Amino acid sequence: RSQTPGEGAPSGEQRAGRMGKDKKKKKKSSSSSSSSSDSDKAAPQQETQKEVAQGGEGAAKERGDAASRAKNAGEGERRRREEAPEVDDDIEAYKKRKIADLEALGRSGGVYIPPFKLARMQEEIEDKTSKEYQRQTWEALRKSINGLVNKVNVGNIKNIVEELFQENLVRGRGLFVRALIRAQMASPGFTHVFVGLVAVINSKLPELGDLLIRRVILQFRRAYKRNDKIVTTAAIKFMAHLVNQKVCSELLALHVATLLLERVTDDSIEVCVAFMQEVGQALQELSSAGSQAIFERFRTILHEGEIDRRVQYVIEGLFEVRRKKFTDYPMVLEELDLVEDEDQITHEVDLLDETIKGDETLNIFKAVPPEQYAADEAKWRLISNEILGIEQEDGSGSSSDDSDDEADEAADKRAQEKIVDFTEQDLVNLRRSIYLVIMSSVHFEECVHKILKLNIAEGQEKEVCTMLIDCCAMEKMFNRFFALQAERLCRLNPVYQENFVESFGVQFSTVHRLETNKLRNIGKFFSHLLYTDAIPWSLMSQVRITEETTTSSSRIFIKVIFQELSEQWGIRKLVDRLKEEELQPYFTGLFPKDHPKNVRFAINYFTAIGLGVLTEDLRAYLQQANAQAAEQAKQAPGDGPSDSDSSDSSSDSSSDSSDSSDSSDSSDS
Repeated sequence: RSQTPGEGAPSGEQRAGRMGKDKKKKKKSSSSSSSSSDSDKAAPQQETQKEVAQGGEGAAKERGDAASRAKNAGEGERRRREEAPEVDDDIEAYKKRKIADLEALGRSGGVYIPPFKLARMQEEIEDKTSKEYQRQTWEALRKSINGLVNKVNVGNIKNIVEELFQENLVRGRGLFVRALIRAQMASPGFTHVFVGLVAVINSKLPELGDLLIRRVILQFRRAYKRNDKIVTTAAIKFMAHLVNQKVCSELLALHVATLLLERVTDDSIEVCVAFMQEVGQALQELSSAGSQAIFERFRTILHEGEIDRRVQYVIEGLFEVRRKKFTDYPMVLEELDLVEDEDQITHEVDLLDETIKGDETLNIFKAVPPEQYAADEAKWRLISNEILGIEQEDGSGSSSDDSDDEADEAADKRAQEKIVDFTEQDLVNLRRSIYLVIMSSVHFEECVHKILKLNIAEGQEKEVCTMLIDCCAMEKMFNRFFALQAERLCRLNPVYQENFVESFGVQFSTVHRLETNKLRNIGKFFSHLLYTDAIPWSLMSQVRITEETTTSSSRIFIKVIFQELSEQWGIRKLVDRLKEEELQPYFTGLFPKDHPKNVRFAINYFTAIGLGVLTEDLRAYLQQANAQAAEQAKQAPGDGPSDSDSSDSSSDSSSDSSDSSDSSDSSDS
């Protein structure tokens, strides 16, 4: 019973110890005073004092741990203060790296950066040629080009052109073309405005026009293969207005119309009708024969009646538009006719050329070395200033008269400089123009008139001759149309005679490379020039009929020429022409008399092709030569038998060679 209070006291002190543990952060003085007061009250109880002492020790241990933790925290704070500059540097580097990573994601995965923040970031970048700065200028260029293209219209097109030339269109040509195609696809009704913008840009930067045409053609191909009528209609409308503005050749329009009318379906007819409505006036002006052929094809389809009645009405509407001379579909609006014809650059691109590439990589940002970036920017500033007519300021303070004199001198120097085109692009363009003139003409006199209007430079007449020969060779049968053109040119200008004589030598030396059909066409081509006396007979001096100097192809070539001459003139007139005294120096190769073997070969050749009458002089000469040889053999003393044997052997060998030549020529013929 006496221990019952003692047993209750420890429980109370234990509670006090727990309360002391909960209050760890109190000062040491307060804890000691509380422990002394407790000891005075419980002095008679020894067990209570022991427990209180144990509780005090536990509280002191807790307080020591708290003090050590506070000390460690203070030391960590001091170390952080000492290392603060390094931490700040790490944060700045991390921020730049994070921004670069976010920008590298591009439009699809990046974040929106407000304009003021973007401008501040550009100002913070000290290196104006770094990769980060190049990326920021690329994004700014993309946004600027998209904005200018999207807000262009008939009223502000001149201002938009000036603003576009202030942007780096050489670096952003892929962005510009992509923005145009997307804008046109979204708003086909403004196609004429977009093409008017392209026409001005193309006159100064032809690379952009060429890239646009190639991408539009590729888009048309993809849509045509997928039977996507909407995209196909937009693409052909784009191409039609490119032809109207003469950015692209009318040959592309004819090719597109032919392709659409190749397989007759309701959709293809509708698309082709829409195309012809847009480009019909231009085709009538640039290629009336091609336009007439396309409308004849429409008339044939209409008469066949295999298409739907609704589509027939569409074709009839096209003929009504044509009857009104396309007044509702003008070629170019007056407000959009901003480029002179002589300043416009027309591109020739084949619709089915498999080598066409869209250069899609130009749409993607690609960093360049800093030196190249700075050089490109400087070059573009010069080009832009020259296009816009902005003269660079001169800080030397020279007078305006001096600057004008310097400008005049620079202009004179530029005028005197001769630009040498090693790429031969001008020559390719000339050949293309000559080919288009030849193939688009209805009558040979019309074609000759157009060729003479091309203002062909001196020394380039050879290209006309070569193109006429090539066009004639490509025909399935001989077409006198090309020979008549050559005859007319030779009569108008003697320079063409000299070039055709030179071309004959080239063709004769390379005739073994030609197919039989091409060989026959070229032979008849030169035969026409000979029997019309358009070219001199001196070209025959380049021919030598011997077994060593001819091939099977060259013998067929000469056979075609002489057989054609015999048909046109008659054999008697041909013989008389070949016997004219002033022409004999040119025929020494045709009828050689230098060796009996060559004489026999020529006789056998002309006999095999049915013109043995031409060799009467050769036969007489050969008989006379044999008689003289026999007389010389008889007059030789003491060597009669051996000489006769040798003459017999030589005659045998010559007869064998003549037999072989007969067989070879007969096989050629």
